[in-house]
Amino acid sequence: MKIKILFDNKRINNTFFHGWGVSYLIEDTILFDTGEKSSYLFNNMVRMDVNVDSIKTVVISHDHFDHTGGLWGLLQERPGLDLYICFGLSRAFRDKARSYRCNIIEVNSFTQIANNIYTTGQIKGMCGPYYIAEQALVLETEKGLTIITGCAHPGIIKIVEHVMNHKNGKIHLVMGGFHLIDESIRKIKEINNKLRELGVQYIGPAHCTGEAATIIFKESYRENFIDIKVGHTIEV
Repeated sequence: MKIKILFDNKRINNTFFHGWGVSYLIEDTILFDTGEKSSYLFNNMVRMDVNVDSIKTVVISHDHFDHTGGLWGLLQERPGLDLYICFGLSRAFRDKARSYRCNIIEVNSFTQIANNIYTTGQIKGMCGPYYIAEQALVLETEKGLTIITGCAHPGIIKIVEHVMNHKNGKIHLVMGGFHLIDESIRKIKEINNKLRELGVQYIGPAHCTGEAATIIFKESYRENFIDIKVGHTIEV
């Protein structure tokens, strides 16, 4: 399967917009999160030869602006999309989504959304003092399982273990935001070691992972470290 990096905090060149948030396109049909703004998203789609009409499904990890900002412009362009959201997302977000002509699917448990593509379903996490509902995406290929996260507010270890409890097979790649930007070096090293113990073969930290954690993962995984940049296409 191919994953196109449509938005993140690094880019391959200055023709792409980059910033705070993520948007990853799987097999040209399933969009995981939508970045900060629809104008950024559409520019990067054009640069990567993405036809907006080919997108059939959008999965929103959680309802923070940097993951949903491009959604509303996309829904205007593509009425009738399937929109997968966590059951526990805010009423304001759900009400706004209902005002567009999309097919809203609220998920609570591990759910298949396409051939060999799954959502983890809602996993509870914390963002500061508040509970937050978040889901991640799981791709099943001959190489193993690829886990794609938005911010990993529930904890990247918790998400990986959740996937392992629902799907058999080795973990080929974990990529996306790991929300380690404010964690201590000691804690980051513990998380890196645990991911190693869980058998994660490749790592692609991005977005809110933080520079310190990214360096630690890169030193640990070496040639199995994947540098996530807008404009790249990753094959899994």
